[in-house]
Amino acid sequence: MIYIIFFIFFNNFVNRKIIEGQLIEIIWTIIPILFLIFLAIPSLKILYLVDELNRSDFSIKVLGHQWYWRYEYNDFKGLEFDSFIINNSEEFRLLDVDNYLILPKRYHIRLLVNSIDVIHSFAVPRLGIKIDAVPGRINQVRFEIERFGLYYGQCSEICGVNHRFIPIVIESTRLIKFLNWIKNF
Repeated sequence: MIYIIFFIFFNNFVNRKIIEGQLIEIIWTIIPILFLIFLAIPSLKILYLVDELNRSDFSIKVLGHQWYWRYEYNDFKGLEFDSFIINNSEEFRLLDVDNYLILPKRYHIRLLVNSIDVIHSFAVPRLGIKIDAVPGRINQVRFEIERFGLYYGQCSEICGVNHRFIPIVIESTRLIKFLNWIKNF
C-alpha cells in the first residue's frame, strides 16, 4: 500500500498495471452503496414513524406476576384489577379467569406490557398478539379487535413451574357496554 501511494502521488512514474481498472471498480462499488442508501433512508423513516404512532384510543398497562396478570386502565383513574385462573371451570379448563380484560370493538388499543418477577409472554393468538413481559422494561403493542366475542390466550414463556396457570381472556364488546362496565366497576 505504501509502495502504491509513494509511486502514484510522489513520482511522475505511473504504473499502468496498478491503475488499469480503477474507474470501473469505483463505479461498481459506488452504485450499490448509493442504491442501498436510497433504500435504507425511507425504510428507516417508515420504521420509526410506525413505532411512534400515538393514535391509540385506550392504553392498558399489563403486569405479569408469577401466576396471574394485573390490568390497569390508564385512561380511567383507579381502574385496576387482577386476573386469576378459575380452577373449577368445566367449560374451559385452565383457560378461564375470574376477571376478563374487557375492550371495545373497532378501537385502537395500546398495551404496555411489563413484568414484576420473571420473563412472561402475553400471547393471544387470534388477535395476533405475542409480546414479552420483561422485568424493568416496558414493551408495547397496538391492535384493534374486529369481532365481538371472547379471545383466549396464555403465557407462552416457560416462566416457572406453573406457567400454564397464567391464562388471558379478552372480551370484545360494544362501546356503550364497555363504558357502563367502567362506570359500575
